[in-house]
Amino acid sequence: MTLRSRPIEEADVERILAIQAACPEIAQWTRWDYDRVARGEMAGWVTEEQKSVVGFIILRKIAKEIEILNFAVAPEKRSRGIASMLLQESLAWAKTFEATHAILEVRVSNAAALRFYERHNFQVVGRRSRYYISPPEDALLLTAKIV
Repeated sequence: MTLRSRPIEEADVERILAIQAACPEIAQWTRWDYDRVARGEMAGWVTEEQKSVVGFIILRKIAKEIEILNFAVAPEKRSRGIASMLLQESLAWAKTFEATHAILEVRVSNAAALRFYERHNFQVVGRRSRYYISPPEDALLLTAKIV
């Protein structure tokens, strides 16, 4: 397995949309949203395996925090360390501007994501009632200290 992470480019958007379509548990963004990332309006990385995008993460900087906005690995490529690789890339970026915390929301029903974040030292710090639509569902607010 040869994996490589790099910043998102415009040519990645089609594959990102395909991964998103296979992952209904994540935020369902539009092409325009991902084009904004490719233009540098938000931070984002993809992981490639043999020149094919297999995962992505989108973030933004808010003062001394980073917020993970969208994050997925192609279902057939999970449990291979790709998500951890993308998260570590994001935390390394956060350290370049001395961010102190990472925050995100996750569907209360997304047990796999909750286990992943727990393994990476995120803690539940709040709940947002009916935060998600299609289907309506609460979100858990998670945070982790960046060390």
